[in-house]
Amino acid sequence: MLHLNSLDEGLEIFKALGSEVRVQIINILLEESQISMNQLASRLNLSNGALTGHIKKLEEAGLISTSNDAEKGHGNQKICSILVDKILVEIEKPKDFDNVYSTQVSVGHYSRYDATPTCGLANSKNVIGELDDARYFDHPDRFTADILWLTKGFVEYTIPNLIPAGQQITQISISAELSSEAPGYNNDWPSDISFYINDTYVGTWTSPGDFGDVKGLWTPDWWEPYWNQYGLLKLLVVNQKGTFIDGLKISEVSTDDLKLDSNSTIRFRLAVDEHANHVGGLCIYGKSFGNYEQDIKASLYYKPL
Repeated sequence: MLHLNSLDEGLEIFKALGSEVRVQIINILLEESQISMNQLASRLNLSNGALTGHIKKLEEAGLISTSNDAEKGHGNQKICSILVDKILVEIEKPKDFDNVYSTQVSVGHYSRYDATPTCGLANSKNVIGELDDARYFDHPDRFTADILWLTKGFVEYTIPNLIPAGQQITQISISAELSSEAPGYNNDWPSDISFYINDTYVGTWTSPGDFGDVKGLWTPDWWEPYWNQYGLLKLLVVNQKGTFIDGLKISEVSTDDLKLDSNSTIRFRLAVDEHANHVGGLCIYGKSFGNYEQDIKASLYYKPL
């Protein structure tokens, strides 16, 4: 998902989508996930030269990516892939839009955990320790982890709170690439992933699956093809109106309820609770895995007390 904080921020994207042909390209990529330039040109009845111009505009806007792929006996072909499944545009700016502290927390920098197998961690080079042995969640190398997974339990992160003294937090925005956790992978494997801030339950999102049908754009080559490959980029927002996922309200819990200021420790927990309707696990993807080159991003909006 692509989150735009204002209409001005989305100007280049709106220009890129201001073409019927480019909208058709996006729709085809949403169906196919990946397709070669030759196949795309054939489906659209365009010359390769005409198609290249459209692809360049979509790529510059960050909506798609292209890569070279050597197919059997056919030389190198350029492959097109979709980068976003949703675009969320904030038309109404928060009143304190200019007062924001933003940070990132890597997947392995959790402060607490409770992991039930199947579970594990890995960095860009290798699996950390042994698969399905939760003891390795305490391994010193876990700070290098860019992916972790568990069947049930939780991981909790401390979000740095470095807003100026004497301020109160009016909105928390957290984005992360998430999926369920199935043995191997299973695109149809729902899981209820719950979110907590300072032990207060703020809402649940149901992940539809543990995705492995195509390779993640940033997933390293050594990663086994029958393991999960990518997730969905989700945006959790808690503000004075409630709690939202991708702009849809999921609970009435607000920042007024959380009572956070410049002195507050902010603990963010992602959990698959034992008594959830769908206990389908949790996988968190960092910048070296999945389809989005990012860690867990957090923004704190604030105003004077």
